[in-house]
Amino acid sequence: MSRKPKKMTLDEIKKMEAVCRLAAEALQLAGKMVKPGVTSQEINDAVHEFTLSKGCLSAPLNYHGFPKSVCTSINDVVCHGVPQEGEVLNDGDIINVDVTLIKEGFYGDTSRTFFVGDVSDEAKRITQAAQESMYAGIDQVKAKARTHDIGFASEKVAKKYGYFPVRDIGGHGIGKAFHLDPFVPAVGPKGTGPRIMENTCLTVEPMINATSHRYETFQIPNSNITYFRTLDGSLSAQFEHTILVTSDGRHVLTEW
Repeated sequence: MSRKPKKMTLDEIKKMEAVCRLAAEALQLAGKMVKPGVTSQEINDAVHEFTLSKGCLSAPLNYHGFPKSVCTSINDVVCHGVPQEGEVLNDGDIINVDVTLIKEGFYGDTSRTFFVGDVSDEAKRITQAAQESMYAGIDQVKAKARTHDIGFASEKVAKKYGYFPVRDIGGHGIGKAFHLDPFVPAVGPKGTGPRIMENTCLTVEPMINATSHRYETFQIPNSNITYFRTLDGSLSAQFEHTILVTSDGRHVLTEW
């Protein structure tokens, strides 16, 4: 399938709005479950049941062999963490839960980082930095803007906190497919990259690491998908929204 984005019709936009609302609800459900003693598998199972109850499919499940319905990335896992039966959340952890639903052929994608019980000041700080970084990037979304304008704004926030945005993993176009062009970076330089097309959707999802933008890569068994950890075990946090590009700016479709 071509990765080239196409302008959506009004009917298609309405379908995107509907699936994105449900994705936001699924993420809210996941967030309510996050507490010490809960396993990442229990979060996965609850979101999967919710997904089916709304007449949706899980986009991650079996995507290039990914074995679960959500990604659960804990502490030093940058993204694509795989829920596990024995993976228990502990007091002080942070966890990013990433959900993507499919309904009527359209994809809604969103994630956020949650606190597990009482967390450290450092955990609070990097989580705040990641959320602010995402919203700074979103503020740059408009028709004919360039993708690196988004990244430049996100990166500026991360640097203000003394943190490091991941450079080569980021957001993407989305709509009738999970991943479309353009790639949406979390770094600049400003004024470069493809121009953003009106009436298309994209995700803004900066991943912010505490000590370095680099990471280690690990293969998920029986899958073409990899997951990533920070090199030194330091924290990583991420937030993500699906955004509709409009003639006069943008509309966040997955607002929690």
